[in-house]
Amino acid sequence: MPIDYPLARLLQLSSPTLPIGLYSYSQGMERAVEDGWIGNEQHAEGWISGLLDYSLKFTDIPVLFRLHRAWENKDHRAITRWSRILLACRETSELREEDRHGGQALARLLVGLDVDQAKVWINQSDATLATCFSLAAVEWKIPEFDTALGYLWTWLENQVLCAVKLVPLGQVRGQQLLWRLKERLPNIIDDAMKINDDEIGGSLIGLALASSRHEEQYSRLYRS
Repeated sequence: MPIDYPLARLLQLSSPTLPIGLYSYSQGMERAVEDGWIGNEQHAEGWISGLLDYSLKFTDIPVLFRLHRAWENKDHRAITRWSRILLACRETSELREEDRHGGQALARLLVGLDVDQAKVWINQSDATLATCFSLAAVEWKIPEFDTALGYLWTWLENQVLCAVKLVPLGQVRGQQLLWRLKERLPNIIDDAMKINDDEIGGSLIGLALASSRHEEQYSRLYRS
């Protein structure tokens, strides 16, 4: 049986071993645990589900689709515009720096994998993870839906690993949580496909508070 190269590339792009530093970010979860908002598996599931339903579905994934199409059309003005819009939706300096650093790190990696278009994004202040993730997907002929699924899986797996360390959850309970939450991903992608340009964006007060408070947290494991 021939190897499905786009699938193999997607698995590589979504792997937790990808050396772009996402493991060092908790997206405010560390502060939420510190403040007692998340104290068990049920709390962690509610926190992650809320981010999926009210943040990624209305912001990251619709923008990812538009970036994917812009890369296909070689529309660099649209690529820059949507990258800036995504950064503008990050409500704290930590969240902006996380997205920027992730995008720049992925750009460096892609250059090493012969994706030359990524070179200009290595030091680009408008870089986001979605910008370079979508570039890689287009270069490697990964379809839109699969690109969104890989992006969501990368985010979800990292959040569950944060919960395993911080709550803490055991490894088995972490896998059970991941198993339940992954069932939500196809519907989130389907809903995100229907979102119009003027519907993109959202504000999660809990995430913004946790992230801003984490910036001043005395002792921490994560950069955000």
